[in-house]
Amino acid sequence: MEEKLETIPNNYRTRDYEVNIRFPEFTCLCPRTGQPDFAEIVLRYVPGELLVELKSLKFYLNAFRTRGIFHEEAVNRILEDFVEAVKPKSAEVTGNFNVRGGIYTTVRAGYPSVP
Repeated sequence: MEEKLETIPNNYRTRDYEVNIRFPEFTCLCPRTGQPDFAEIVLRYVPGELLVELKSLKFYLNAFRTRGIFHEEAVNRILEDFVEAVKPKSAEVTGNFNVRGGIYTTVRAGYPSVP
């Protein structure tokens, strides 16, 4: 993927606080059928020195629209890329995928780990 996550300085790095971001229009492609999958991506993190720049996050998430990827891989890839770029104290990504074949899928991945 070409889109990169950009960061800005956290002016309140001496205080722990949580940032919650919801992206209700996430789409990617099923790697088996090529059909679109729709989801809400929820990102929660406790910042360290940096914050994610939201416009870059939007472009990054929209870049999945043309990518064939399984739900589990998408959520874990988002988490890994986020942690690498932003270096948060902790982070959690949840993908609430819409029904496909009568099945709803929710995938949750955390850093340092899911409780």
